[in-house]
Amino acid sequence: MTRRSFLAAAGTLAGCSTSHPAEEPTPRPNILFILADDLGYGHLGCYGQTKIRTPRIDQLAEQGMRFTSAYAGCTVCAPSRSALLTGLHTGHTPVRGNSGGLPLPAEAVTFAEVLQQAGYATGCFGKWGLGDADSEGHPSRQGFDEFLGPLHQIHAQFYWPEFLWRNEEPVRFPENADNGKGSYAPDVLLEGALDFMRRKRDGPFLLYFPSLVPHHEYQVPEEDLAEYDGQFPEPAPFIREDRGFEVQHKPAATTAAMITRFDRDVGRLLDELDSLGIADNTLVLFTSDNGAAGSFEPIVTPFNPSGPLRNYKGSLYEGGIRVPAIARFPGVVEPGSQSDYPWTFWDLFPTFAELAEAEAPSTLDGKSIVPVLHGETSSPPEFLYWEAGGKQAVRTGDWKAVRPAPDAPLELYDLSSDLGETANLAAAQAGVVELIEEYLSTARRDPPELPESGWIRP
Repeated sequence: MTRRSFLAAAGTLAGCSTSHPAEEPTPRPNILFILADDLGYGHLGCYGQTKIRTPRIDQLAEQGMRFTSAYAGCTVCAPSRSALLTGLHTGHTPVRGNSGGLPLPAEAVTFAEVLQQAGYATGCFGKWGLGDADSEGHPSRQGFDEFLGPLHQIHAQFYWPEFLWRNEEPVRFPENADNGKGSYAPDVLLEGALDFMRRKRDGPFLLYFPSLVPHHEYQVPEEDLAEYDGQFPEPAPFIREDRGFEVQHKPAATTAAMITRFDRDVGRLLDELDSLGIADNTLVLFTSDNGAAGSFEPIVTPFNPSGPLRNYKGSLYEGGIRVPAIARFPGVVEPGSQSDYPWTFWDLFPTFAELAEAEAPSTLDGKSIVPVLHGETSSPPEFLYWEAGGKQAVRTGDWKAVRPAPDAPLELYDLSSDLGETANLAAAQAGVVELIEEYLSTARRDPPELPESGWIRP
């Protein structure tokens, strides 16, 4: 079935009703999906952080379900988001490079398109990273009624930008020219998201809020920095030659301040749901696009951002792909609950489709976690698969296999007793390794050729 015919069929099914005429139909829930950028498993208080304040996200965990085995789509931004939007793991999803210029192709089907066809208002306010203004990957061509933010992921690294995109037109901030600091991008995006909720309060809506934080450049307004300034060992301001930008603030204090400020923004979104009277019919799902950045020692040492996990962003060990995740859905998710069910980004497409009473494509790699949200027992897929630049990882049950380089042998870890992946059991568990190698022989297909473009500056 082609993309167009699938969406047409899904729209027809979504319009059908089987409710008894005398029954009052249950309204379909709104979905608020909050995605942090480079937030590690250990960055939040509810996951063990002691030096960075995150009271509103910690409160969200108290009100909902905290997941201890949730996984991002990939180790880095663009392929992780491609897996998220398409419901396909990184052996199948179209965007697998992280240059910032690879777009979702026209034939891709995203969860936003399926929910849009099912009658949801769809908005994205934040970092996109799956196609610039001239591409088929633009949000407006991938199911979003409204978009505000940076399209190219490099553009998302500038916190006081000279422009952002609203749908297909630039919104300019002359006050930010020549290194001015008038309009802070996270503030602009938050206000756009709040306005969307107010206008779409009658629902149902899908609000995708992919934050820019706490990805570098590590910049935050001075009033937020004050809370943490002087608390951590800091290098003097300098130019990061590997990144090409000046570290203008003390990086450890700035990182902490960015996360606490982001926590406040999450609180504002939650407060707005309460103010509008729609919190009880809204699934709030919070997570991160990959593990914490680990290549910059001043932002790692004070915070232990991967917690008990091995390694960081860019790695297929747990610290690169296991992420914090919290779900709140009053009347469905038990407050203060915890789940170790292993789910991944590609499970969210079928989850959102089920909640929206829409039909998802049969070709998805994911499995709905709606039963898990209800606290029911559910069996995860037999295999979970990730790849990145020739590296591969597989989880099956409590076994985790990692191929750390394209031609390297598989390493094998027992996550039930070795969460930090310290003891390679491949030699002692040859049968498990053979089973995983057999799966790997069919786990992937080559990605499509995509027309890469540069960062467009209007």
